[in-house]
Amino acid sequence: MSIIETDAVLHEAHRDNHTHRDVNGGWLRPAVFGAMDGLVSNLALMTGVAGGAVSQQTIVITGLAGLAAGAFSMAAGEYTSVASQRELVEAELAVERRELRKHPKDEMRELAALYVSRGVEPALAQEVARQLSRDPEQALEIHAREELGIDPGDLPSPLVAALSSFGAFALGALLPVLPYLLGADRMWPAVLLALAGLFGCGAVVARVTARTWWFSGLRQLVLGGAAAALTYGLGTLFGVATG
Repeated sequence: MSIIETDAVLHEAHRDNHTHRDVNGGWLRPAVFGAMDGLVSNLALMTGVAGGAVSQQTIVITGLAGLAAGAFSMAAGEYTSVASQRELVEAELAVERRELRKHPKDEMRELAALYVSRGVEPALAQEVARQLSRDPEQALEIHAREELGIDPGDLPSPLVAALSSFGAFALGALLPVLPYLLGADRMWPAVLLALAGLFGCGAVVARVTARTWWFSGLRQLVLGGAAAALTYGLGTLFGVATG
């Protein structure tokens, strides 16, 4: 009795704790990439222009133009990329659906052979394949998972990817411009806020990637800071050369 109770407790704990995050959704990658890209690219753009000893107004206009252009570009790129990927997957699913309709026995044997290759006894594999093939849509889903490595019911949405990318990029790109919009007349508040934003974004990303927050934050801080320093140096160099 104690063994049964222990097994029941362990099963209950496993059921409660053994959960996974959604790793197939279409929003996380474009949102994370968009926020980081917005921060790094607009910070680097503004520091590069500031290195050329231009007016405050020019820096602000540059930052706002970079925000708008980058956000629309990211959204368009993500929409096209995800839509193309989805169309390719749907084309492959159509091929598989046609094969299931024209050659159901061959597809059933193919599925049984796959299970045998994974260690299932041939008779059992044949029976499992036969039962799973009763429903054409279920058979399509199983073949798609096993042969293509995709879930037909969980394809990424191009619109979700585009909106996530647009919003995240705009939010990230706004940080370097925000101090100027609030009355700052020097570059250093914008740089400090952007670097803090990079560290914060990296720390937040660590929440869904199992990395330590300080490592992820510091990595983004160093990369973004290096990009800003490089473009500032180039801006200064070109400003001196053309001055």
